Amino acid sequence: MNQQAASRQDLARPSLAKRAIASTLIVSCSLMALPMQASAQVVPTDALVQQEAPAGTAADSRVRVNAFFAREDVRQAMVKEGVNPADAQSRVDAMSDDEIRALDGRIAQAPAGGDVLGVIFAVFVILLVTDILGFTKVFPFTRSIR
Repeated sequence: MNQQAASRQDLARPSLAKRAIASTLIVSCSLMALPMQASAQVVPTDALVQQEAPAGTAADSRVRVNAFFAREDVRQAMVKEGVNPADAQSRVDAMSDDEIRALDGRIAQAPAGGDVLGVIFAVFVILLVTDILGFTKVFPFTRSIR
């Protein structure tokens, strides 16, 4: 009977590893309740504007913008919209260095092929859904739910 009581006590008592893990969790959860300190400062606008400016000089940006406006496809697009390319170039030449940097950044972020990829993906998804619903049979790898 003594052996059975001792084995029951061993089963009821958690192992050393389990007690260590439980103790660690108790301490870490208790520390999470403590208030955290944060510091804040007023940041001047000039510091933010200087950080956001793209790398490179204004002369480099001006060269890239002029090269963009010198492209034939850009000139054709301006004419198509009713803008005289010479007037647009004169306005670009009159821009300040900060304006040129901003325009260069916008040109660099513009998608190369327009939004063609998004349109192609949308058409693919629409055709895929209509194939699955059984309205069309475009893709051989789909099975209709009908």
